[in-house]
Amino acid sequence: MRDLIDQLRAGDTYGQLDRLGWEKLLSPFVLTPQRRRELGISCDVDPATEGRLRSFYQAVAAGIEKATGLVTGYLLDLSHEGFGRVTVFTGRLVVVSEVLRDAHRFGFDSIDHLAGRGEALVGAAAALVRAHPEVARDDS
Repeated sequence: MRDLIDQLRAGDTYGQLDRLGWEKLLSPFVLTPQRRRELGISCDVDPATEGRLRSFYQAVAAGIEKATGLVTGYLLDLSHEGFGRVTVFTGRLVVVSEVLRDAHRFGFDSIDHLAGRGEALVGAAAALVRAHPEVARDDS
């Protein structure tokens, strides 16, 4: 959660988010089932939603860096229709690879669900790094 908040604040070049508490800052990531149903099926991904996607996976990459001590990167390939893939890697090792569908509906049921998903991704990635350290280090 701290990494996500840091990512959001880092992208705020004018300091407008500094006055917001963490709950208000993370509230756009919460998308209740009712709100999800209200979104159209065939709408394009708006820039704000794409920004939330990027922030979330950047925060995951930052969490993996902290957990492993290795530099990470991420790639997000997203069509305007909301389909794509996100990949997080360290060295030559892909530690997160997810297919995205209905990205215009990206969100979590609650703040706890958001935190749990981020922690699960970071934990699984750290386990992959421990299992394959020679690939993750990329000493080439």
